[in-house]
Amino acid sequence: MQKLLIVLGVALLAIGLLWPVISRLGLGRLPGDIVIERDGFSFFFPVTTMLIVSVVLTLIFRSFGK
Repeated sequence: MQKLLIVLGVALLAIGLLWPVISRLGLGRLPGDIVIERDGFSFFFPVTTMLIVSVVLTLIFRSFGK
């Protein structure tokens, strides 16, 4: 459990430090992401972005698992 928490902490730190680079990739603004904006209200649900991140993480974890 300790190793998992350390790895997650390092991953979060790396994502935080690389956020300016990651935001330039366009993740979060892909076709299929749901955005609803009205007066005083905005709703954002990144469907496509979540699917891409899920596939990438699945490939990474499967490659390390074997």
